[in-house]
Amino acid sequence: MKNKKEISAWEKVEIARNPKRKTSLEYIEKIFDEFIELHGDRNFKDDKAIICGLAKIDNTPFTIIAEQKGRTTKENIERNFGMPNPESYRKAIRFMKQAEKFKRPVITFIDTKGAYPGIEAEEKGQGEAIASSMLQLSGLKVPVIAIVIGEGSSGGALALGVGNEVIMLENAIYSILSPEGYASILWKDASRAKEAAEKMKLTAQDLLELNIIDKIVAEKSFEQTAEDLKAEIERGVAELKKLSADELVESRYQKYRNMGEYVVI
Repeated sequence: MKNKKEISAWEKVEIARNPKRKTSLEYIEKIFDEFIELHGDRNFKDDKAIICGLAKIDNTPFTIIAEQKGRTTKENIERNFGMPNPESYRKAIRFMKQAEKFKRPVITFIDTKGAYPGIEAEEKGQGEAIASSMLQLSGLKVPVIAIVIGEGSSGGALALGVGNEVIMLENAIYSILSPEGYASILWKDASRAKEAAEKMKLTAQDLLELNIIDKIVAEKSFEQTAEDLKAEIERGVAELKKLSADELVESRYQKYRNMGEYVVI
């Protein structure tokens, strides 16, 4: 059996994409004492690729925004295989605003191969919806914790990733593009996706070293992993509640402003 340290980036991609991997809803139901799903963007329709709602741990209320893949073929079709349409992001924005109004921390769960790239999605303003979601998150005056539980690819994932803290499960991936997309653009050959994955620095371990994420949660049994995530949520929210509204926004801004390396010539 391979040591965890020997698992390649491509193998992590395969683990993150495993259809038997636990979904956002399964984690939500395990972590929180209760969860009430709320629906609709109040503009077009309720897109089921993102679920939103209210949850509690003890007496602390949270707003939950989560990308949700299906278990069966029927459910995957209903949820568009976890690929959100613009109305999903506009629904998310609606509940971000509600969370700020009622001073509830926002917890996002990220698990998508990307936003839906269909013609209808583009006609409805997919790019604008993703950008607006990121903009809304960046300015929220409540704590925001983003958790990558599986496949976090492209703008579809980044739309829910602007948090004061970003946590990843150890076998999750997070990147601005899929390995297939990277290989197609760089080498005009999607079959080189395995090679691309090794270069993209998309594993939790790579991203922690680059200061893109803040914490890795080890994957043990589902029950223990959920319990560990719950502990991280409680810890993170308790620490972030010590900050004023303006400090929350500023710390989030500085977190993303300081990412990357550059040289002044």
